[in-house]
Amino acid sequence: MTTQFAKDTVEELGLLKMDLLGLRTLTVISDAINLIAGSTGERIDIDKIPLDDPATYEMLARGEAAGVFQLESSGMRSILRDLKPEVFEDIVALVALYRPGPLGSGMVVDFIKNKHGLNKTTYLHPRLEPILKDTYGVILYQEQVMRIASDLAGFTLGEADMLRRAMGKKKPEIIAGLRAQFVGGAVNNGVDKDVAGQIFDLMEYFAGYGFNKSHSAAYALITYQTAYLKANYPLPYMAALLTSVKDNADKVAAYIEDCRRLGIEVLPPDVNESKESFTVAGAKIRFGLAAVKNVGLGAVESIIKAREAGGPFNGYVDFCRRLDPKVVNRRVLESLIRCGAFDSLGHRRAQLMAAVDQGLALAQQSQRERENGQISLLDLMGESAREVVSISLPDLPEFPEDEMLAMEKEVLGLYISGHPLAQYRSALDRLCTYSAAEVFELAEDSAVVVGGMITGVKKINTKKGDSMAFLTLEDLTGTVEVIVFPRVYLQSQLAIRKDEVVLVKGRCSGNGEEVKIIGEEISTLDCHLGGELHLKIDSLRSPLLDQVQVVLGSYRGECPVYLHFTKERRVVKTGEEFWVELSGPVLGRLEELLGSSGVKIKRVSEMPGAGNDGASSRTVTPKTTNQRPPEYESKRLQDFPVAAKASNSTVAADSREKGVKKAKKFFSILEL
Repeated sequence: MTTQFAKDTVEELGLLKMDLLGLRTLTVISDAINLIAGSTGERIDIDKIPLDDPATYEMLARGEAAGVFQLESSGMRSILRDLKPEVFEDIVALVALYRPGPLGSGMVVDFIKNKHGLNKTTYLHPRLEPILKDTYGVILYQEQVMRIASDLAGFTLGEADMLRRAMGKKKPEIIAGLRAQFVGGAVNNGVDKDVAGQIFDLMEYFAGYGFNKSHSAAYALITYQTAYLKANYPLPYMAALLTSVKDNADKVAAYIEDCRRLGIEVLPPDVNESKESFTVAGAKIRFGLAAVKNVGLGAVESIIKAREAGGPFNGYVDFCRRLDPKVVNRRVLESLIRCGAFDSLGHRRAQLMAAVDQGLALAQQSQRERENGQISLLDLMGESAREVVSISLPDLPEFPEDEMLAMEKEVLGLYISGHPLAQYRSALDRLCTYSAAEVFELAEDSAVVVGGMITGVKKINTKKGDSMAFLTLEDLTGTVEVIVFPRVYLQSQLAIRKDEVVLVKGRCSGNGEEVKIIGEEISTLDCHLGGELHLKIDSLRSPLLDQVQVVLGSYRGECPVYLHFTKERRVVKTGEEFWVELSGPVLGRLEELLGSSGVKIKRVSEMPGAGNDGASSRTVTPKTTNQRPPEYESKRLQDFPVAAKASNSTVAADSREKGVKKAKKFFSILEL
């Protein structure tokens, strides 16, 4: 029976009210299972996975929950890192706890402290322990309220449910009568009257925040299933997740960034490899054709059908000959070229964009011949003729990298082969409190520091004639709008330029998808990179040393550089000719050589002797600085074990001498 009555009326009539929720996550799980079967041959029964998988709980304890149902908000990930769930019950509790009431009441903090033994868990009466043990002494679920009423005061299940509803809806007239019944029943069961009153007060307090455990458990099961798939089958799970948000460029960008953090490369669309959706390609993920702007489902199906019928396309000309120009039209062809879908065929994008008209003409001619039942001249002449036509592509140089990236952004909604901000990744990670994607999960008036590239500037004048601006700020995870009022605009206008990489300090305005940042301070990223640069290298004789020297020499500046040689357990300071201007590009190139763990910035405020009043992240260290990290020790160059200690041979001596000479050119060693 289906009704249109309100829930309370339906309940009074004695009918059952059911909520049916359609979840995108269920499709993600199903798609991931199919991808696992397709790539490994393993068919997972998601209802039979172990609920005690160590990898799953370890991942959650690290807060790595992007794409995990119910857990991917920044606030939830923060709680995950504190809670460190170890059993399924912890996840059930977490789903129930992450709501405005419990968060505001301090329940979450108490729950976490009790779990980790930071607070001693106590019970007002021993009979409460078996009821509250799983939630570490905290009344969290509505079912716990009902069980306390039943076990301690002898309430029937109907009476206990009435108590639950009265407390949840805060009906004082009903609660007063039930309080007397509870205390009387508890006393009859051997509970002290005062203790019984305290227990009822505790129940009434927590009942306002209580959550239905069966509801929480059902959600937690889906949460665990998605976490299990991500922890154990990250490739197929992330591919399925990307497919589920393919029409939301910001979410795709955020999940691709998460793939990067997981060490998973997402490959661009390819006319020979891509299917409609994101797929697993070996140890990588392949972008789906349906996610390309202007490439509709009809064009995707036509491309896949032609590929299955005649094998992979062997070039641009072969592609144009075999596709129906009514489906794969100019817009489709140009979009495929712009996103790099033909790159694997050996053609430059600039060549193909110049040959779009020729390709369409050939496609139309081939289509007419097929419709008339004719055999084309190219078919008679075979592969050699196709090669001749292929060679007729104009010999043009490739587009500049920034232009190619802009094309990808236009048709994919994101950058795929690179990112203008890639060289700034480590600096942004260190300096920002939230990413653009995380901002949309924050509450009104939350303080933030975000960084990225200004991709849009809209300047207007107020009624008073003052200038202000609306900025589009983009980082590696997405975009967010920044509102800059006149006072801040006047102070920051030199930094407010299109394509400038900046840091924005401000506050959130709005909620959900409508969040904007009210800018309070805006400055270029390079202003914040002052201090000392510390590089970790395996050995003084490492082949990377020459490459590091080239990079440092290419970015001359006033930031001192220190080299930490792990094998020799020594630290040296480079000569001033190898000091650098701290910027995203130099950090990016050094991280390519040494890894992120091998490149560290020691800021002025972190150095011994730098007081709180004299240092800030904006301060650039003058090259005459005398600050020294305490772990440094005095060591002259000639004392360094450049060659093997155990050898006295001429070869070893020559090697040592060459190493010292080479190092002397590179280092200006000081007494530290």
